[in-house]
Amino acid sequence: MDAEKTTAAELNLPQAFLLLATNDKDGKPQVPVFALRTTLAGAILAELDLVGAIELQGKHVRTTGAAPQTDLQHELEIIRHKSRPHTPKRWVSMLEGRAEVQRVYEGMAELGIVEHVGEKRLGRFRTVRYPEKDHAPEAALLKKIEVALSGAPSDSGASDTKAPDAGAESEAGSPDAGKPDAKKPESKAPDERTTALIALLHAAGLLGKLFPAADRSRTGELAKEYWPARAVEDELRMIRLAEEETATL
Repeated sequence: MDAEKTTAAELNLPQAFLLLATNDKDGKPQVPVFALRTTLAGAILAELDLVGAIELQGKHVRTTGAAPQTDLQHELEIIRHKSRPHTPKRWVSMLEGRAEVQRVYEGMAELGIVEHVGEKRLGRFRTVRYPEKDHAPEAALLKKIEVALSGAPSDSGASDTKAPDAGAESEAGSPDAGKPDAKKPESKAPDERTTALIALLHAAGLLGKLFPAADRSRTGELAKEYWPARAVEDELRMIRLAEEETATL
């Protein structure tokens, strides 16, 4: 794929999440590493769910038998060939890790969205950062999320406004004539991919940092009961509880 033609729509959910979770200039995560890895694992499940490769059946994640085109074929095969099904939270804990994060970063580096920058520490250890190289994909993502959180009608919805018909004109002399319509234009629901990304950002604790003025009720409405994000929240809760217990020992 030509890096110059990469758009937000072409990014999968792990890429979109990681792009938004990384500082543009220094290439460092904007959330704790454990939250980054855990949410990325949830984003993998969310992407496979969106393309129809997996689904939640009762309490367990199962493959559907479909064979969609996906960059996450390796992860799909792991889920498909497990001897027994697991819960979403269990899959999040199994898929999270440094290797998955690095793989997604490197994929975006190949697209020219981020840049692979290595640093030496103490002359031996090497750390890698991924500062932004092309801001267009992230800008498009931020715009889509902003529109979704505001609940603003889409441009296409605004263009569908009908002109008053003859019957409406005949009522011009009524007492209500000239008054603004009490009904607000209905907002178009965001697409599933944007809604999933919002839910994942919310689970990671990043949505409020990116959009501090966002309506919390609207955020909750969009993120409500999305199973991959709920699995992320459950896993992060367990990690934090474990850290608190360790700190008190």
